[in-house]
Amino acid sequence: MSNAPVSVNDRTYAWPEKPVVVVCIDGSEPAYIEQAIKDGVMPYMEKALASGADLRADCVVPSFTNPNNLSIVTGQPPKVHGICGNYFYDVEADAEVMMNDPKFLRVPTIFKAFFDKGAKIAVVTAKDKLRTLLGNGLDVTSGRAICFSSEKSAEATLAENGIDNASKWIGRDVPSVYSAELSEFIFACGVKLMDEFAPDLMYLSTTDYIQHKHAPGTPVANEFYAMLDRYLEQLDARGAVIALTADHGMKSKHTAAGEPDVIFLQDVLDEWLGEGAARVILPITDPYVVHHGALGSFATAYLPEENRDEIIARLKGLDGIMESLSREEGCAKFELPEDRTGDVILVSTAHKVLGTSASRHDLSALKEPLRSHGGISEQRVPLLCNKPVVGLEEGRALRNFDIFDLALNHAQS
Repeated sequence: MSNAPVSVNDRTYAWPEKPVVVVCIDGSEPAYIEQAIKDGVMPYMEKALASGADLRADCVVPSFTNPNNLSIVTGQPPKVHGICGNYFYDVEADAEVMMNDPKFLRVPTIFKAFFDKGAKIAVVTAKDKLRTLLGNGLDVTSGRAICFSSEKSAEATLAENGIDNASKWIGRDVPSVYSAELSEFIFACGVKLMDEFAPDLMYLSTTDYIQHKHAPGTPVANEFYAMLDRYLEQLDARGAVIALTADHGMKSKHTAAGEPDVIFLQDVLDEWLGEGAARVILPITDPYVVHHGALGSFATAYLPEENRDEIIARLKGLDGIMESLSREEGCAKFELPEDRTGDVILVSTAHKVLGTSASRHDLSALKEPLRSHGGISEQRVPLLCNKPVVGLEEGRALRNFDIFDLALNHAQS
């Protein structure tokens, strides 16, 4: 094992002097922690931030789970790592697919770079959709890498995850994917991994089920953050440098009557161009429809070439559209890969969401007024550390994917 700095994806990271735990709280706009501290339910975090670092950063747009988690663990935006959504249109295959397969990842992760130099790595994520991407390149049969999801923890094996039946190992039943317990499971595993596995780097990534359903400061949200506080205190007691950020924020996306406030883009384009002449892609799409009904504030569309500029301009004029940009303009603005993006990039205003056709969205599972993400309005996220940080350039525009730089290069361990 080398203690020399590790370089990956044009960034260099110091070798950790103490265990480093990076936590991604899915959907955690800054107000959740701010309000929880104000309400007295996060006493550890209040104390840690008084002497540590309480910063803010911008996430990647589209402000969705996959592109941001992969930006965090590669230290680069999607134009570098290639994961530009949870879901995209694969032009070569002429198919709309989930971006869960490591074949879509274009660069190595920070974990792989440290693993290759001898470090011990632990990754625990709530949703299994992220596991193979986060663990790409790790040899879990080596005894130096563990990577599993709480969603599929009972199915974990030594050959696939570096651990057998993580549910049995932690002594907890597999939680429902639609529960706070799915995230609590991660932190319980994180504490036990610190005791039994002693990783050099650990990454814990939660689900945003609570944030989709409950606003900052509400009783259920505060209960969730009180749970988080208790586990962070236990990790701190074990000597860890803890750095915390979010993949995106969260905003209400409903009318005064509590109905989702949606622009159904496929219906609009079918009316303008004829049915099926355009193809709308919603990169928020994933299997967890109870969270958001596949409605978010970012979309892309493939348009007929002959009137593309006219349609982009016309979309710009729709009520509730913040940005309507050509592929080239949008990818430059949001640092996205052009070959995995449609002809137009659309971002809605803060409290609107974008859909395909009204007939294609089953919203029956949405029991509370819709809260969702994806746009610029959900870009601001926390960037926190339980240790003081030094040497950050004054005025530096921080991103959530600077979190490993913060924890390894600037935290006073």
